[in-house]
Amino acid sequence: MSQQQTTTVDDLDLNPSAVDAVVFDLGNVLIEWDPQPAIAAGVGEARARKFLTSGEFDFNAWNHLQDAGRTFAEGERDATMAYPHLADEIRSYRENFAKSMRGAIEGTVGILKQLHAAEIPLIALTNWSAETFPVAVDTFDFLELFEDIIVSGEEGVAKPDPEIFEELADRVRHLGSLDDCIFIDDKLANVQAAIEAGMDAIAFTTPEELRADLLVRGLPVEV
Repeated sequence: MSQQQTTTVDDLDLNPSAVDAVVFDLGNVLIEWDPQPAIAAGVGEARARKFLTSGEFDFNAWNHLQDAGRTFAEGERDATMAYPHLADEIRSYRENFAKSMRGAIEGTVGILKQLHAAEIPLIALTNWSAETFPVAVDTFDFLELFEDIIVSGEEGVAKPDPEIFEELADRVRHLGSLDDCIFIDDKLANVQAAIEAGMDAIAFTTPEELRADLLVRGLPVEV
């Protein structure tokens, strides 16, 4: 199991009852996401790398506000006013967004398909702008396997805010409760928030680690 996992094998019932749902994050769990190729498409690799690593502009904090419901028009306006010399870098991300999605993480997609074949209810809870999420829907057909996809930008609140887990609880009520759901995310802050919401949460590292973590919970994801 992952060393980041909060539950040990000894703590688990190896023959558990069926879970109410498995809840997946998308970015860097099922879809490899990296903003650098999108930005580089507009300004070149060197400028994109400097933009993301110099510390002058906090791209992740800026992008998180779009994930939480702010429009890109507003975000770009505010950022380019504050950093006019970085205007091209800032705008290049949205203009070339599709290039930030570097492909499916096939090992995790395989696990998703196994769970779907076993009729385990599947929900996605993703931090993603409402404006750019349709690009993902058009690109990755495995998203059709989810019974429901909660997009933070559509809800106006993003993980790890507890409010989005309240929305998740409402959306899975017809299946059961969060207490009987498994949550998978690559961000430790989101994993902790899920635990505080009452969920069994797994910190994603690799598909192989995830498979092991799900197997000890009795889920049908054998190789």
